[in-house]
Amino acid sequence: MKGSISFRKSGKGGWYYVNWYWGGKDRKISWFNGQRMYSKDRAEKCRACMQAEEERGVFRLEKWLSQAPCDVVPFLYEWLDEIAPTLKIATLKDYRNSIKNHLIPFFKTNPANLNEIDTQVLTRLLNSIQRSGKGKLNVMYCLRACLDYAHRAGKISGIPPFPKRKQYQIPKKKPVWLPEERQDRIIQSIPEEHQAPFWWLKYHYRRPGEAQALHKTDLKRGADGYFWHIHRTFSARRLTDTTKSGYEHEIPMVQAFELWLDKLNYYHKKWAIVSPYFFINPTGKKPGKYYTHPVLSKIWRTAAEKCGEHIRLYPGTKHSSCGQFLNEKGGNISELQSITDHARIESVENYGEMELARRRALMERGRFNESIQNNTRL
Repeated sequence: MKGSISFRKSGKGGWYYVNWYWGGKDRKISWFNGQRMYSKDRAEKCRACMQAEEERGVFRLEKWLSQAPCDVVPFLYEWLDEIAPTLKIATLKDYRNSIKNHLIPFFKTNPANLNEIDTQVLTRLLNSIQRSGKGKLNVMYCLRACLDYAHRAGKISGIPPFPKRKQYQIPKKKPVWLPEERQDRIIQSIPEEHQAPFWWLKYHYRRPGEAQALHKTDLKRGADGYFWHIHRTFSARRLTDTTKSGYEHEIPMVQAFELWLDKLNYYHKKWAIVSPYFFINPTGKKPGKYYTHPVLSKIWRTAAEKCGEHIRLYPGTKHSSCGQFLNEKGGNISELQSITDHARIESVENYGEMELARRRALMERGRFNESIQNNTRL
């Protein structure tokens, strides 16, 4: 069998190592499961594991060359510093919060090396996180991303199984949305010079951050009419050159919004404001007079309360448009996914759920068709 065991003297003691021929030369493996091999029995156990992996065709030399223990706490900081430039601002902020307030406190109380993290450790970590189910999931996602990085760097041989989703106890909330009549009433209650971004959100099923970030140059004209090039958003209140998903989107302008092109042109000339942004707040304090999220939310909240409604901006615009599409306009989930540009249909299902009335109508339609077929056979 492959691999021989030797002993290396060091001072008054020493340690054993497995001499493993690989890639044209001998490799000395002196760590096993994060510990030096100070006994021959341990070295023999290490060699047996290496031989078993080679027989199964899953042997990776990097795993055995990096068996020196790697403490979780310093590696979390090292990992975050390494990947920070590649992260969205909001994601980086969430990772920092997860590491500082949850992962570091847990692993300081429960010291461990990367290769010692298993399902049992992960379950204890999950139970220690004092957050809601979704908050717990975000912390665990952060650690999983870290372990994935460690795995690709050869620090660990694999990623342990994480707790199943049901263990996070995330309740499925009924989507909150407004019928079109009530949604329109709120937007019409907003002063006209501020209405445009809210109609845009209603008609185009987009996020508020994308409306804030929209530039005049993002409005294009093609053979079939106007369309929007969506490739920016605001993340953690800072403009970024990519969307939340990282993808660029081209979405057609809804015909009902075209009348706002002339109105916006009128207001921009009236205010004499030079700005690259498509939607301009005449009283804005930011360079370019773009709408900030707190300002949009305050305008929406004031109008909603005037109409006797208590619904936030996001569910009042995007969620409501999705709910209307499914329940009032006769659309289905697949069509809604195409409109909203979501990669996974599960994400779309979170935005809208058919109400009982709409589901009843579909079921009755099926019974009606069945009755027609039966009568035809008679």
